Amino acid sequence: MFVPDVLLESCATRQALERLASKWRVLVVYVLLAGPQRHAELRRRLPGISAKVLTETLRDMESDGLVSRHVLKSSPPQHVEYALTELGKTLEQPLAAICEWALTSSR
Repeated sequence: MFVPDVLLESCATRQALERLASKWRVLVVYVLLAGPQRHAELRRRLPGISAKVLTETLRDMESDGLVSRHVLKSSPPQHVEYALTELGKTLEQPLAAICEWALTSSR
């Protein structure tokens, strides 16, 4: 079994872990697994996150190719919806494995 050297900055696994290490990123992915949602819906589902931090998180995730942003109504007030990209959806199984691990390790 290949074990990557995550201590090297050039390691792809390390780079992926750093991209997901944010407290909110994994939770945003988890919420968006249910389907596309607007900013206000995301804020309701993520108690404790500020509008500013959510916006920054979504922008960063969009630039990483994990989230897509769709403008539903361009005239003010603008309506925008966020969804996982195909790349973002590939996180479902790893997150499910972490959830399973958490349940079995807490027994």
